[in-house]
Amino acid sequence: MKLKNIRQWGKLLFIPVIITVTLTSCSTASTSTATTKATSVPATASVTTSQNSIVTPTAVPTTPLTTQTASTVISTATSLAVSSTTAAAPTSSTTKSTSSSPNQPPPGNSPQPSIPGSGTSSTVVEGTGAYTQSANSVTKSSETFTATDTDESAIKVTNSGVLTIKDSSITISGYTSSMDSASFYGLNAAVLAESGSQITLSNSTITTTGTGANGAFATGSGSSIVLSDVTINCTATGAHGVDATNAGSLTLTNVDITTAGDGASAAIATDRGSGTITVTGGTVTTSGTKSPCIYSTGEITVNGGTMTATGSEAVAIEGKNSVTLNDTTISSAKSWGVIIYQSMSGDASVGTGNFTMNGGSLTAAEGPLFYITNTDAVIMLKDATLSAASGTLLKASAGDWGTTGSNGGIVTFTADNETLKGDILCDKISTVTMELKNGTTFMGAINADNTAKSISLTLDKTSVWNVIGTSYITILSDADATLANIKDNGNTIYYDATASANSWLNGKTITLADGGILTPG
Repeated sequence: MKLKNIRQWGKLLFIPVIITVTLTSCSTASTSTATTKATSVPATASVTTSQNSIVTPTAVPTTPLTTQTASTVISTATSLAVSSTTAAAPTSSTTKSTSSSPNQPPPGNSPQPSIPGSGTSSTVVEGTGAYTQSANSVTKSSETFTATDTDESAIKVTNSGVLTIKDSSITISGYTSSMDSASFYGLNAAVLAESGSQITLSNSTITTTGTGANGAFATGSGSSIVLSDVTINCTATGAHGVDATNAGSLTLTNVDITTAGDGASAAIATDRGSGTITVTGGTVTTSGTKSPCIYSTGEITVNGGTMTATGSEAVAIEGKNSVTLNDTTISSAKSWGVIIYQSMSGDASVGTGNFTMNGGSLTAAEGPLFYITNTDAVIMLKDATLSAASGTLLKASAGDWGTTGSNGGIVTFTADNETLKGDILCDKISTVTMELKNGTTFMGAINADNTAKSISLTLDKTSVWNVIGTSYITILSDADATLANIKDNGNTIYYDATASANSWLNGKTITLADGGILTPG
């Protein structure tokens, strides 16, 4: 997902840059040199990419420093120029090298080479905590936890520690020095559980105002956070409400989440290494651009609740991952309703993305309700209310990701007891397999421009296709051999007479009930 050509949907990229900063203090004339990873840009700096995208971060608190010159060089395919007169004060964070994720793309395969983690190695920044706990089991109540420094969590539990907190307030205002470490390992998160630790938080509030300041973050196998009756408010870029990575997990019950950052502030997110999040009840509101309600590179299930994205799509699924919505009301104001894609950034394994919806409603004010690109996708709908203001139900096509010529969408779409309205669009390198069953009604045209590589439609006897325009179908399967469940409205439907699956039509032109025809073409 992009902040355009910088970072995409639920996550953020602070593009690697070359930075030289000279700071002078009246108290000393000494000079030293330090090298750090330049993943975050000082407050007054502007970063200009070759795509003319500019990011100006929110002001970062600074403190006086002795004279020093810091030179950082990180290779990148994009030429950048940065000028600054102010730099953030050094923190107590440390760094370590780590190997890249095993599911990273081959070199040169990504259309955005500066996406975090797309290289062969990365540097992990180790943050601090206002309250830290290693191992042991602790219970706290009616307390205030505050963190203000760069890369500082309010609560950080490690080494299989167990912490229970209730009736408390948690606030952080510090900024992350590494958006990669914030996104992948929870650097600068308000509440952080790692290395098999467990945190239970109830009847409390979490507030973050710094970039990369996630609300609650669980990372690593066995690490978990359980939230109930909690309010989370994150206002800056790269600040998700909750996030799970590297097999971490979160369970939310009656949790209200608000995010306002542009470009990378999904309310409910998983990131590199996958994670599992289960949500019951609560409300979610995101107002930033490219900041959906849900961003999945793992397994996310939502039961009930209301979710609204006013500046973004509602749901993004990357790669071989899933989102399941049960009786959930969710809507988007920008881009599309649900996108299923593969960015090749290394954040998600290549494979089939799954979107399942049982009951509830999905509404998109712009774009197709479902957009699939550069991946395989399975969409399963049952008893849900759907609405696309654009008039496009589904689009499968090449987009901004993948290798040109092989980056289309391959979609299996199943509707069970649904009322669907909107056209099906598909380009020459994409395929759609569509099944309507158990009383489903579909009103729309299929492949009206005859651009699809392949489109198949299967109807059972109880389902109806209400045709509203000329349509081109590769394969038609209908349990009603009389075709009485196709309401043609005088339109023409073309099918591929050479496909063996259409042999039951005998290559004939058939006049339909309302004067339209089903004919080879």
